[in-house]
Parts: sequence; structure tokens; C-alpha cells
Amino acid sequence: MQDLAPVKWKDDAVEILDQRALPFRVERLRCTSVSQVAEAIRTLAVRGAPAIGIAAAYAIALSVRDCADLRECLERVDAAASLIRSTRPTARNLFWALERVVAAARRARNAKELTESVLEEARRIHDEEIQMDKKLAKLGSELIEDGYSVLTHCNTGELATGGYGSALGVIKAAWEAGKRISVYATETRPLLQGARLTMLELLNAGIPAKLIVDSASGYLMKLGQVNAVIVGADRILADGTTANKIGTYTLALLANHHGIPFYVAAPYSTFDLESKEIAIEFRSEDEVKRFRDLQVAHDQARSWNPAFDVTPPHLITGIVTERGILRPPYTSAIRSTLGNGMANGV
Repeated sequence: MQDLAPVKWKDDAVEILDQRALPFRVERLRCTSVSQVAEAIRTLAVRGAPAIGIAAAYAIALSVRDCADLRECLERVDAAASLIRSTRPTARNLFWALERVVAAARRARNAKELTESVLEEARRIHDEEIQMDKKLAKLGSELIEDGYSVLTHCNTGELATGGYGSALGVIKAAWEAGKRISVYATETRPLLQGARLTMLELLNAGIPAKLIVDSASGYLMKLGQVNAVIVGADRILADGTTANKIGTYTLALLANHHGIPFYVAAPYSTFDLESKEIAIEFRSEDEVKRFRDLQVAHDQARSWNPAFDVTPPHLITGIVTERGILRPPYTSAIRSTLGNGMANGV
């Protein structure tokens, strides 16, 4: 089985699996500077909210590897955090991870303690992600009944989280529990994360799956071929409002219309209890007009390319976290299950 760990700390560098090359080539980028990690995040060499958070944490550790003066170390940490924050605005996990490693740096009493504590905190974040994924997946697998056909969107497996996976982790856990399930994976335009990444993970796991174009989802539901929809999330607000890959809102509407349960799976690091709205990242027009080296639209064509959309809580049947499965009303469920500490990333 292929090693698909998206982020590693190896030999004093951040090693990133270049997801742009998948599924045809397995290539790893060795990042020795914060700017290289920032570029890897910005260009989607590493993607998926939890995996981005892990990469962000290791980037801060990278910034102070050879630092010998406490003041200089703190200046480097602040500069690195500022650069990484500028890469992608929607994923909460990135900001949550940065808050934790920056806080660890500011507690240090000298440069040596700072460099050690920052790397230790980054590793702790990585280890926690793996454990959170496993708990989340096991809990969520209870929602998937034997014989179910499950529809999922984008990529929410190991490649996206650095652990076992969120929504795709739930599917894998159900399969490993012996449930005879099958999966429909959307291609996920414009960058085809479903076609390139989710199908690769499903094939590796031996789970029966079919790839569909994004626009086939509604007809598939109408034919009665979908028993549940499960997706991941990049940010979830205190009332359950959820941002995820563009196309998620459409799937939620379709599932609601056809009476199909629509689940969101995400670790607690994805929740943002302070914000009232979600900043949506808009990406290059060329991502819609081209795919890799192939141009698919006229040079003068214009495109509109939001990377995410927002699903309101009334369309969400349940939110799967490692601390429990949340049900409406989400404002009280989130507060009682996750607590006020989530707003501060602790």
C-alpha cells in the first residue's frame, strides 16, 4: 500500500506529499524554508483543512531551527505566522494550529526552550489529528448501515487530514467493521480532488466505488441510489453553519429534497465559535479554464471560482466529531459538547 501521509517532519525539514502529481506520481517536496511551505499550501501541493494545519505548525518550527536569541526567535515566529496566515483564508484548522504553536513560543524563557517547545507542539498537533480521526471515524461509522450506498464530495481521507480521514475515515471505518457498503465519489471540479485523490484512497482501501461527474449527483439520488451523503468541512460556526468545498451546498439541497441524510464530519479544530460569517477563498480564473497543461476554454472567457461554499445548519442532519455526533439545534449541541474553549483553540 502506498504511503500517502501528506506531511512529515523529517531531518529538520517539512516533507510534503505533492498532491498535484497524484494519482500518477508519488512525489515529495522537501521544504527547508517557511516560504516553501507557504507556497505548497497556496498552490495545493498540500490541501485539506487538518493537513494544512499540520503543515502550518511545522512551518513555525522550521522558522526557528537555528535561532539562538529569544527576541529574534519570537520575531521569526511572528513573521512566519503572518506569511502562513496569508495563504488560505477559509480553513479554520490553519489558524487554530498557528495559535497553538505561537502560544507555545511565547511561553518560552529562552531560545533553546522556544525551538524545542514549538516543534513539540507541532508534533503534538499532528499526533492529536491522528487520534481525533480514529475516534471520529469510529463514531461516524455507526451512521452507515450495512448495504448503504454513500455519496461523498472532494477528498476527506488521509491525504486531507494527515491522519485516518474525516468523512472518508467514517466510510473506511464502516468498511473495516464488515459493513457491505459502496461509495459514489464526485469528481470535484475544477481541480478534481475526488477523481484524483478520493478514488485513489478508496482503491487502496479496497472499497467498492464509482466516480461520477459533479452534476450527476441529483439524478443518482432521484434513482434511489444514495442512502447517505457525508462530507468534510473547512470551518464550522457556532450555529452549525459549515464551509466546505464548492458544490457541498448543492449536495445538501439535493439530499434534503430527496429525503437523504446529509452528514458533516470534522474534528473539533475545525470549529470557530467566535466568527459570525466565513471568509470564502476565491482562486484563479485559470483553474476553471485549464486543467494542468490543457486549456478547456477560450482565452477571453471569464470565470468565477470560489473554492468553497456555505451550507446552512437546517440542511445538515448531523455533525460527526471525535467528541460525539451533534444533532440540531446545533448552537446548544456545539456549546455543550465542545465547550467555550474552542473559540480560543484550546
